[in-house]
Amino acid sequence: MQLFSIFGNPVSHSKSPLMHNLSFQGLGYNGVYTRYKLENGSELRNKFLDLNIKGANITVPHKEYAFKACDELDIFAQKVGAVNTIVKKEGKLYGYNTDAPGFLKAISEFENIKRVLFLGAGGTAQSTSVILRDAGYEVSILNRSAGRLERYNKKGFKTFTFETFKLDEAFDLVVNMTSAGLEDDSLPCPIEILEEVVSKAKACVDVIYGKETPFLKFTKEQNKPTKDGSDMLLYQGIIAFEYFCDHQFTFDEIKEQMKKAFIL
Repeated sequence: MQLFSIFGNPVSHSKSPLMHNLSFQGLGYNGVYTRYKLENGSELRNKFLDLNIKGANITVPHKEYAFKACDELDIFAQKVGAVNTIVKKEGKLYGYNTDAPGFLKAISEFENIKRVLFLGAGGTAQSTSVILRDAGYEVSILNRSAGRLERYNKKGFKTFTFETFKLDEAFDLVVNMTSAGLEDDSLPCPIEILEEVVSKAKACVDVIYGKETPFLKFTKEQNKPTKDGSDMLLYQGIIAFEYFCDHQFTFDEIKEQMKKAFIL
């Protein structure tokens, strides 16, 4: 039996084990998927190899460590500098990014979205900002500190810190890309900024799933269409599963099994 896992911190909330185990069972694949709380991201490669894992998903805050842990990277992962899916083949670790295509598919149902504001500049934002820009969206990034914004500035994105933020033109979509609200009651940015950007937005998304975060609660109170991270999680999981099983199953076959995790 092949072993798969998710690495992250925190990781106890993750729905990925249920999603993948239901898919292994439903599709008759000899695999099992577990979770591993990894506090030090620099240990990712060694833990992966020591546990003799076939494939893994990587969640916050280790996606940039995952990028460094791989021997081979696909073209998109190279481009964005963040990995959330690793597969071992012939002793080498191959890195992919399924977050970005999953997110792109998840927001496709919102209409007339052009200008997007990301709250947070971590690994998920790295990949999704690039794929959204390639798809024709205008993406700006707001982050607490300037350090993480340097890579975005180099790639030509418009960036702000909390201190430098100024709303010149309304954003159509506001996205919480941080872990704020996952295990506490915090907001991803100062309330004054939220009030300004959300009031003018057409829709809001939180990449956290399975709970009403303070960000989602606030946006709903402003009567904005909202989405949590469930669709993104489902779609990125399907794409990751395709890599895990070397494309033995179609997207729709995997989706039929994996979506059961969201109704149990």
